[in-house]
Amino acid sequence: MNIGGKIIAIVSTLAVVALAVFVYVKFFFVYSQGVNEGDINYFQYEGFIFKTYEGKMIQTGYNSRNSSATIQSNEFKFSVVDEAVARQIENNSSRQIKLHWKRYLGTLPWRGKSQYVVDSVVSVQPLGVPVIPMDDPLTLPVEN
Repeated sequence: MNIGGKIIAIVSTLAVVALAVFVYVKFFFVYSQGVNEGDINYFQYEGFIFKTYEGKMIQTGYNSRNSSATIQSNEFKFSVVDEAVARQIENNSSRQIKLHWKRYLGTLPWRGKSQYVVDSVVSVQPLGVPVIPMDDPLTLPVEN
């Protein structure tokens, strides 16, 4: 093999390795992971070719990112790959739910539309939790 052929082989090998590293980091490397808690706003199974579970959670608190005077709730959009986890979310959609997620830097069609992929349900608030009635939102009930 001559010098020109060796250079082409080395450059080609480096290009393939660089492409492989890029694809791994972009689509398979877990950039971060964490837990979010809130109420499920919607959860659905959607898609034309790749059917995925997509959902949105409304979290406690307010979003103040915009400069206007409006108040918005914090929203967490996520995808679910595991069908068992999807069934848990569907069965507890009317409760306060805590979800563990992994964040990838890129999305894949068979993994869902979101970079946040939920992999487990951490906890679900039971239905029997008492709710304090609030007749007047400015005063809390006082026990005697």
